[in-house]
Amino acid sequence: MSDQKGRAVIAGASGFVGQHLQDAFRDEGYEVVTIGRTGDAVWGNTMRIRELVDGAALVVNMAGKSVNCRYGRRNRAEIIRSRVDTTLELAEAIRTSEHPPPLWVNASTATIYRHADDRPQDEVTGELGEGFSVSVATAWEDALFAADLPGTRRVALRMAIVFGDGSALVPLIRLAQAGLGGPQYDGPWFPTRARLRAGTYHHDRRTRGRQRFSWVHIADVLGAVRFVRDHEDIDGAVNVSSPNPSDNRTVMATIRDAVGRRFGIPTWRWMLELGSFAIRTETELVLKSRWVVPTRLVEAGYEFRYPHLRGALAGIIAERRQHRG
Repeated sequence: MSDQKGRAVIAGASGFVGQHLQDAFRDEGYEVVTIGRTGDAVWGNTMRIRELVDGAALVVNMAGKSVNCRYGRRNRAEIIRSRVDTTLELAEAIRTSEHPPPLWVNASTATIYRHADDRPQDEVTGELGEGFSVSVATAWEDALFAADLPGTRRVALRMAIVFGDGSALVPLIRLAQAGLGGPQYDGPWFPTRARLRAGTYHHDRRTRGRQRFSWVHIADVLGAVRFVRDHEDIDGAVNVSSPNPSDNRTVMATIRDAVGRRFGIPTWRWMLELGSFAIRTETELVLKSRWVVPTRLVEAGYEFRYPHLRGALAGIIAERRQHRG
């Protein structure tokens, strides 16, 4: 191991983003150590975690149970615990270290903003939403910023849906390949007499696959972490999302085009509810309108490697094909 650039502590290193961060920092010459259920330190051993963060060049925390599950009581508790408790444990380890790291980058989520189909949400003018996912996000960020850590700059990465080979994009690709890659529709799927009389049948056409879809390529997640590291004036919440958000209909059409499928069957809310129950996930993941823009990164001068959806998806799908022969 090389200590040319010092020690990079990666918590939650077993996840999709965490694995990429490990490789990226090792390639840059950092000594990379990990914290998780396994690794150089495990959660609950705060003394060992303190040894790792003491004198580190930076700490990056990506720990958290996947939200791709049913929001039952146990899963809700674990989603919160795996984010809040781990962040609090890192805060305590940093607070009690003799040489606290100068930078702590912690995962957060762009889902913290409200369902937005009227205007984009950024770090300055964005409005926080309501519901379970938002409460998790706010508790997560509160755990990051609550402690008095004068020697450590803290940044919360409000990440949009991350695209990469192995990310949340994979099930969407599989849907498209199976001919099911149409838009996901909210609202009723058939015109009952009551709905026709009330004039509510598809009255709001924005829900017919027009929910906004904010995304970011994994290369730009890594780029944003490096950018934040190198710009000491950046702290607080930072949106990590392409400057060109799309919508559900366009995302699915672009995926179909990339995999060579001309048509995809649309899926209505009732289908999504059944399918989500069968695969143990929640419809919110595809029906919430996420319209997030990275104002702080753009104004600070960050240049996205993959600013446009088509180029990002084409590259990822080509990489998948190459890896699979």
